[in-house]
Amino acid sequence: MILVITPELIVPKETNLINQMFQKGLDLLHIRKPWFSRNEMIEFITQIDKTFYSQLVLHTHYDLGKEFSISRFHFREIDRKEGMYKSFAKENTISTSVHDITTYNTLDKEWEYAFISPFFPSISKKGYGLNSTIKEEIKHGNNPDVKLIALGGIDQNNIHKVFETKADGAALLGAIWESEEPLNVFRKCRNALML
Repeated sequence: MILVITPELIVPKETNLINQMFQKGLDLLHIRKPWFSRNEMIEFITQIDKTFYSQLVLHTHYDLGKEFSISRFHFREIDRKEGMYKSFAKENTISTSVHDITTYNTLDKEWEYAFISPFFPSISKKGYGLNSTIKEEIKHGNNPDVKLIALGGIDQNNIHKVFETKADGAALLGAIWESEEPLNVFRKCRNALML
């Protein structure tokens, strides 16, 4: 499974690129736009082809789910700890983020998957994850109910290493949006897994 997370700020032709990535086999898109107003989020979503709405994951403005038939919601670690997800858990698909394998192992089966980061040193946050041990810790993953998605520093040159571990998927962020050719990078990541 390959997921893409949007950059916090808009990039040129972003929704066009998103539609093209879906056409090239993108599994899920996490819309992470923390500074967006509700109206900006509506405008952003409407620029994405309706056929892909079931593959969108909202990080904010969860109330728009009903309006756009989006039933996937992501909750930050802090929001999970505060129980903000509870009213969404029954009728929707929920995901969260963790930063160590011990926390992942304790997640209840209501979570479909969890991002674990930083897997490799971050591409978008320079210096973040340089001393991360997640790649080694992941072998201690012991949660048969919750999928584990690696995040952080993943690109076409190392994505295959993610799938050599216990990870069930890879989330792309910096590799896509810091590139001059986001669609080409996405294609190379997909192709790297088919070799």
